[in-house]
Amino acid sequence: MKPETMSVVALAGGVGGAKLADGLAQILPPENLTVIVNTGDDFTHWGLNVSPDLDTVCYTLAGLANPATGWGRMDETWNVFEQMERLGAEAWFRLGDKDLATHLERTRRLRDGEPLSSITRDLCARWGIRHAVLPMTDDPVATMVDTVEMGELAFQEYFVHQRCEPTVKGFRFAGIESARPAPGVLEAIEAADAIVICPSNPWVSVDPILKTIKNLEIFESRCAVAVSPIIGGKTVKGPAAKMFAELGIVPSALAVARHYGSPLLAGFVLDAVDAALTEAVADLTIVPFSTNTIMNLSDNRRQLAQDVLNFIQRLAP
Repeated sequence: MKPETMSVVALAGGVGGAKLADGLAQILPPENLTVIVNTGDDFTHWGLNVSPDLDTVCYTLAGLANPATGWGRMDETWNVFEQMERLGAEAWFRLGDKDLATHLERTRRLRDGEPLSSITRDLCARWGIRHAVLPMTDDPVATMVDTVEMGELAFQEYFVHQRCEPTVKGFRFAGIESARPAPGVLEAIEAADAIVICPSNPWVSVDPILKTIKNLEIFESRCAVAVSPIIGGKTVKGPAAKMFAELGIVPSALAVARHYGSPLLAGFVLDAVDAALTEAVADLTIVPFSTNTIMNLSDNRRQLAQDVLNFIQRLAP
């Protein structure tokens, strides 16, 4: 099977996940790629339903993302935000004018009873995104971060308002027990040749997706490969390495491989700077592969995606 003819499901959240999803979309035709996105960090701000991971993935696939930050919209303006701040509204979470339109429309349609998956499908079509993007669930799930200094915090309170400064003790996903996979999620996985876990935060971006799917035996007959978000003991963006350390785990690509483990993973992709860890990954009965995983440019995204697909082809010819 040629890499470009594979049917692939990508699990994604955050900037790293969005970038690899974009790389895969550059290679795979729309019918061969479905991106399932974390919604555990969704929250309400200014009375609006905000879906940060969904928006980051969608804006990236549409070529609308701010290239400097990886999130938000390019060429954004801040007129509404500045006026809201002047009026005394909470200003710790910045919403630009273009981004605000997304949240206004999503909120209106949710209040009319339309499910998030249907809204996302329509917004993607309007942004020119041809590949399928699915929220992990249409049901409310809230990632809660248990901290030493401030107790339990909603994820955006921890991540944005508190700037990831509190010490992490653990995580809880409120509503996960009753959350059902969104329409199309299980069908996409069942039809897939391979699952790619993007270089997203394992604790707060990928775990909510896996816990929503619940029956991970669905992965067993498919080739599942994860890409490490930790490079040389650090993350390019986000608090994953800090979380590992505060939970008493030395942050490394090996720690990420152990987090997912076997039999969930058939293969694991780590950066070339961590090539010395390949033997330890192999000891987990997970096949390792090292390559450049930094995705600063669009070409880097495509190259990493191609490397991952080639690796999958070698694992499951």
